[in-house]
Amino acid sequence: MIPLNLAENGSENKIVKVSGTPEMRQHLQDMGFTVGETVTLVNELGGNVIVNVKGTRVAIGADMAKKIMV
Repeated sequence: MIPLNLAENGSENKIVKVSGTPEMRQHLQDMGFTVGETVTLVNELGGNVIVNVKGTRVAIGADMAKKIMV
């Protein structure tokens, strides 16, 4: 289990855990980052990531990416 921002570019990963404050977890869930969902890492730069989740490309900052364990 590793944080999303440490996954390899182009890799498909299953979300195992989403941590953080209740507000942050809800925000991530609203964007599609739910346990069991598959995410594909498109690109990573300085901890910030661009991923495909539920058919949508989403960019999130390093602080949020570290809360998503895959």
